[in-house]
Amino acid sequence: MSTHQPTRRQMLACAAGLASLAALPAGAAPAAQPMVQVWKDPSCGCCKDWIAHMQANGFATTVHEIGNAGARARLGLPRELGSCHTALVDGYVLEGHVPAQDVQRLLKQRPKALGLAVPGMPVGSPGMDGPVYGGRKDAYEVLLVKRGAKAEDVRTEVYARYS
Repeated sequence: MSTHQPTRRQMLACAAGLASLAALPAGAAPAAQPMVQVWKDPSCGCCKDWIAHMQANGFATTVHEIGNAGARARLGLPRELGSCHTALVDGYVLEGHVPAQDVQRLLKQRPKALGLAVPGMPVGSPGMDGPVYGGRKDAYEVLLVKRGAKAEDVRTEVYARYS
């Protein structure tokens, strides 16, 4: 039998935790921030801006400053869908300047897919939308990337359009 008595500090911490849970609506659980791992070149400014966009939208990030070509290949995303950074969130690959709202939708819908890609670096996409671009916004598509019967068979469909 344990004779351990909780300290006042431990009891206050427990009470605070219980109070925060009681403040949640019935049946709700505290929202966990999805962790986004990002592979990018150390000198890429637009990648840093995309990471800031993701963080501002509730995503936690871990950044690997080693470039992204190796990560993209390891995760099975074809080079032709490439951009300047590659990310992984909850088992899904994110390539390029994918808007946070599309990532949130992906995680909610959970389609059978490799992930999302915005090939290239379209001006006006998150991270490519700073003052240096003078408010310019190019039309672009977010692609849902799916695997075919073989791992190397990849097909895409439009997941979202921006103009």
